[in-house]
Amino acid sequence: MNTPPLILLAMPSIHSGAWRYPGAHPGFQTDFEQMKWFAQTLERACFDGLFLPDTLAVRAAPMEALMRGHSTVTLDPLTLLPALAALTQHLGLIATASTTYNEPYMLARRLASLDHISAGRAGWNLVTSSNPNEAANFGLEEHMEHSARYHRAREFCTVMDGLWESWEEDAFCRDAQSGQYFQPSKMQVLNHQGEHFSVRGPLNVERPVQTRPVIVQAGASEAGRQIAAATAEVIFTYQTDLPSAQAFYADMQARAKAAGREQALKIIPAVFVVLGDSLEQAQAKRRQLDELVDEASCLATLSIALGHDISGYDHNGPLPEIPDSNASKSGRERVVQLAKTENLSILELARRICGYQGLEMVGTASMVVDQMQHWLEQSAADGFNIMFSHLPGGVSEFAEQVVPELQKRALLRTRYEGRSFRENLGLLKPAQGYSRR
Repeated sequence: MNTPPLILLAMPSIHSGAWRYPGAHPGFQTDFEQMKWFAQTLERACFDGLFLPDTLAVRAAPMEALMRGHSTVTLDPLTLLPALAALTQHLGLIATASTTYNEPYMLARRLASLDHISAGRAGWNLVTSSNPNEAANFGLEEHMEHSARYHRAREFCTVMDGLWESWEEDAFCRDAQSGQYFQPSKMQVLNHQGEHFSVRGPLNVERPVQTRPVIVQAGASEAGRQIAAATAEVIFTYQTDLPSAQAFYADMQARAKAAGREQALKIIPAVFVVLGDSLEQAQAKRRQLDELVDEASCLATLSIALGHDISGYDHNGPLPEIPDSNASKSGRERVVQLAKTENLSILELARRICGYQGLEMVGTASMVVDQMQHWLEQSAADGFNIMFSHLPGGVSEFAEQVVPELQKRALLRTRYEGRSFRENLGLLKPAQGYSRR
């Protein structure tokens, strides 16, 4: 199989002004017809996969800010993706699901089912929940401490892998003449007893088509990198410059090798793409998007990112020293570093955070492809998770302008060749017994 050198994933826009942009569909993420169109458009453009972020609570923000956020409500990924699986044939389908507020058996069952429904196109974005409001929705008074969340996540993954291997590939003989449906010797009872979980098994869903749905992880903290190197196959990252991206890429590949992984990880930075017929037009579009972001919403979003209420500080002054919190460590560090590097006031920082503070590619289609190719060739990325300027227009522009240029340079397939999401990514199928090694 000839795997293309560039992996393309996509997700709905997270820019806070995207839903207000002229021509945007304000309720895109909760409109099934729009999401169906989105998935089918990505597939026509030969994208590898659709990534759906998720959280299990409304974010902790003042109502003045909360009422202005388009991501306050979404559809459950593991309800939406099976429906989209029936309407697509090749597109990978990545569901975000928390190891903090789920149980391994139920999640293994749902993801295995998605893998069968989609004929081998399921992916799981493993997260540990950074939103403290989630705890209150699951009978807890306090959010689990950061290191404890990752410790639980590691055992969670071990249980998931064991459950997915409950059945050998040829366990189900379905012999109507003899009346035997499966071979008992090819069924494995897990009997896991651990610190966080006690799970007997076996899973009452057949072995997934891919043996294991593609595992994705985005943590950039030390704990996040450790679990990613040990368990994940695709790493989402948020580096904003080439040197830091190269350092992250090299670090993660070295960690994976040290962990005894048989193949290299796929490193996929998130990138916010804004297109125009000229650089000036694209930059003007970006400014227009930023101007659509509400100030109160920006400040609330910054408080969430820092895990600390900044409403009492001088918003025109610099960001003070912020105490540690139980929020996402890597996310907090990125924000603090951005403020220091660019000498931003609190309000300036808040506007950057609420719009989009990560890697961005703004310009013409050829300019965007030049940057993508450079990152690929400089060992900073294996592909990109695209966030569009607005929907549906942003994805149409990308499909019509960027995709042909990528294909012209042989950086993107012109048709799918793999039979599964894993094959299209160039990932090996785990060997039988992988979970017991």
